[in-house]
Amino acid sequence: MHLTLPGLVAERLQSPYPARRIVVAVSGGPDSVALLRAVLSSSRLDTIVIAHVNHSLRGAESDADEDFVRRLHARFQVEHADRLHFECERIDTASQARTERVNLEALARRLRYRFLVQVAQKHCCSCIVTGHTANDQAETVLHRLIRGTGWRGLRGILPRTRLNPALELRRPLLSIRRSEVLAYLEAIGQDFRSDSSNADLRFLRNRIRRELLPLLEQRYNPAIVSILTHVAEQAQHQYRLLRQQARRAVKNSELPRAGATLVLNVTKLGRVPELVGCEALRLIWRREGWPIDRVGYRSWRRVWDVVMGRTSAVDLPGGVQVRRRGNVLQVQPRTPT
Repeated sequence: MHLTLPGLVAERLQSPYPARRIVVAVSGGPDSVALLRAVLSSSRLDTIVIAHVNHSLRGAESDADEDFVRRLHARFQVEHADRLHFECERIDTASQARTERVNLEALARRLRYRFLVQVAQKHCCSCIVTGHTANDQAETVLHRLIRGTGWRGLRGILPRTRLNPALELRRPLLSIRRSEVLAYLEAIGQDFRSDSSNADLRFLRNRIRRELLPLLEQRYNPAIVSILTHVAEQAQHQYRLLRQQARRAVKNSELPRAGATLVLNVTKLGRVPELVGCEALRLIWRREGWPIDRVGYRSWRRVWDVVMGRTSAVDLPGGVQVRRRGNVLQVQPRTPT
């Protein structure tokens, strides 16, 4: 695989439409370093921006990661001249998480992608690429299964995500196993950094990576990574169809608003299967910007009970009220008292 990895990356940067100015997210770990080396081998790219975020979470180790990525840029700057650039941001993520009282991992991800978008805009890039691999995909699917998920969550990490009309996020290595990445790096004599926090078994994601996935490979099926990536691909196809049906259900059942109250025709909405109807309600929640993180499977089932007339009302986490009045469903955020 190490002989074809650069070709595979080049192909995925050109499909479904070509990207000539890209941002490469480089942490210093093996996956992102392999991605960078593969990207640098492409002659079709006009601009390559190496982007690194120092979250200041591991003290001297974080600083050493930053220094490593800076040295990578300096090493390849000679060969790639004006088309290679470097951007770095240092953030006290732990302090900000305490101030905002939010999950540290989620905040780090949000800050990292915000920075990547800013870098892309600064350099007029149409594409951001990250080094997520098939192993990351398998770990994500298992993580979501353990915590509870549906079709949307089973999609795992998407190969492409539209961030805004002018910018797309792509993950060219998503079908490549980490062992193949390491083989490629060894073949070209490229070193990389290792994140010590990945060994901390207090985190569920690390236990999946270091304990559960190896156990499944050794004791149950050596092809488990490929199987889970295929599950994610199938879930993506199924969810795409589900979302199309849900959008039609919203269009067919939504009535004119009554002030701040959203109104739906329950006769029309109730004609679709429950799975489609609940997804239609999720689409409405996201469109309206209502709190959705704490609205799980059971909550949507309770809303569907209101739609079908099995109960008359329900209050959802996040302060959204759902009421049935005759043949209409009234949905509105709770008015502050």
